[in-house]
Amino acid sequence: MSSITEPAITVPDDANVFSALVAPARDPERVFMENADGRVIRFGEVASITARYAGLLAREGVGKGDFVAGILEKSPEAVLLYLAACRLGAVYVPVHIGLTDAEISHILGDARPKLVVCDPARENVVRAAGCNALTLDAGGTGTLIERSETLPAEHALERVAPSDPNAMVYTSGTTGRPKGALLSAGSVLWNARSLAACWGIGETDTLLHANPMAYGLFGTTTPALAGGATMILLPKFEVESVLAALPRATIFAGVPTYYARLMADPHFDQALCAGMRLFVTGSAPMRPDAFEAFTERSGHRLLDRYGLTEVLIATSNRPGDSRRPDSSGLPLPGSAIRIVDEQGEPVPAGSVGMIELRQPYPFLGYWRDPEKTAQSFRDGWFRTGDFGRLDEQGYVSVLGRGAELIISGGLNVYPREVEAAVNALDGVTESAVIGVPHADFGEAVLAVVQLSGEAKDFDTGAAIAALKRSLAGYKVPKRIELVSEMPRNTLGKIQKNLLKARFEGVFRG
Repeated sequence: MSSITEPAITVPDDANVFSALVAPARDPERVFMENADGRVIRFGEVASITARYAGLLAREGVGKGDFVAGILEKSPEAVLLYLAACRLGAVYVPVHIGLTDAEISHILGDARPKLVVCDPARENVVRAAGCNALTLDAGGTGTLIERSETLPAEHALERVAPSDPNAMVYTSGTTGRPKGALLSAGSVLWNARSLAACWGIGETDTLLHANPMAYGLFGTTTPALAGGATMILLPKFEVESVLAALPRATIFAGVPTYYARLMADPHFDQALCAGMRLFVTGSAPMRPDAFEAFTERSGHRLLDRYGLTEVLIATSNRPGDSRRPDSSGLPLPGSAIRIVDEQGEPVPAGSVGMIELRQPYPFLGYWRDPEKTAQSFRDGWFRTGDFGRLDEQGYVSVLGRGAELIISGGLNVYPREVEAAVNALDGVTESAVIGVPHADFGEAVLAVVQLSGEAKDFDTGAAIAALKRSLAGYKVPKRIELVSEMPRNTLGKIQKNLLKARFEGVFRG
């Protein structure tokens, strides 16, 4: 088990997220958020804008505990909407705007929100789902703005207990249909304050925010709020936009795909990154050679962290750590992590097992699924469904989802270990190792490979022969399939469920 001694992170008895994250005195003239189109919101404006939004939401029937869904492009107004919901003690449901109509309909039908605030382009699907709707576009206009601008600039704050729900976030659905995970106000506050403390976020910091709105609210936006940092919002990740804004930032958070694209641009160098303090990575594994290449190019070592929808960010390296490509750091202050076997017994340091977490404010459960909620806990520990290992110092290495574990001929194969060997082969840009049905072995190890543009003569047979020199025989892929591009979700994670569906029949017949 791993836990560390650090200053305690406290959550007040009145855990209204707005008052805890935004009410602390800030210079009213300092920039709170700057949008890509030049719109600026200053700290002194936040209270009055969110009060007007909260007044409108209340007029639409929203009260404490009611669900408010947001299907929005990124904008300062979209972040302020979340804070307005917090003022009321409502439960915010961020929905990624890039989902299909069918996916959005599923979430709205499952959550049944009291109100949906959506981009005008998605209003039809919201109305079709039978939901009450207000609109807000990327330019900061819509019925949310029109109907709230004449309302009072003050609105009472609802008292909220740490155990009251603050948000319901749907899982990314890389291994199945998205599920709603209810997060408490205590969890959101503790996580935001813990990350601000661990990363040293303060009022002199500027976060360059290029992550998706729905997925970047917690773990990116809320720690910046907790530390009082300024935020520069980009509508999405684009290399040119990031390079242009980077000299004015001190913190950038992204997935490995972002960093690979930055390094592919010759303008990304140490001079451009001279004012940066932290580059944070996570959500997907990063190749060790790419990790080291980033250090050489930028002059900074990436800071990896590990998180899940249900617990937000669970572990993180600290700025003072040496930071290895295979380490996602230590548990956040006041929490603990352990690695257990199939019977739930802790395993020795260095051994592989299932990752379990214990936090002061555990997630409240899956929406309308008490059975799955109960199955997710063991004696107060949350069963993440991921497997990994701890080193002697308590740093965690995450080896993948439990659902991705391959059992071939009765032996366990951990995909990330095989992927590291495949990625080291000349010409390989990225790989995904999956298990597919096999008549003899039950499951066979199969590597799906994306090649670099120069690797036109890649020989899969020679590659398998090379892997036999670095991996035990049962871990060596029995077949390598080449793809032009990996299927990914919005967070940059490879969608292995789609690869498994595509290649499940390769050993049949």
